[in-house]
Amino acid sequence: QVQLVESGGGLVQAGGSLRLSCTASGIIFSLNNMSWYRQAPGKQRELVARITTTLSTNYADSVKGRFTISRDNAKNTVYLQMNSLKPEDTAVYLCNAYWGSSRFEYWGQGTQVTVSS
Repeated sequence: QVQLVESGGGLVQAGGSLRLSCTASGIIFSLNNMSWYRQAPGKQRELVARITTTLSTNYADSVKGRFTISRDNAKNTVYLQMNSLKPEDTAVYLCNAYWGSSRFEYWGQGTQVTVSS
């Protein structure tokens, strides 16, 4: 079965950095667009960053210049390097894999990121 397993979350002070990882199994990783979403309490889930199969990237305006998404197809892993973290970045961060349609869309269980002021 498909599994997306996130890691790297935690508690960090404002201005600090974290690196999230998401390792996939059960899919052909190189054929999937990979994304990071986040969901804060009482808020809608929002796209943070996406990296396509051709390594094109896009970011939410709120994280541009601070976050970097990357992927290693040999390791079936997507990363999110988060620098200059702010309290408003506090959320559960979820990994998403997408291959052409919602029928082939998968989610991880999420990893908590908490940024203290």
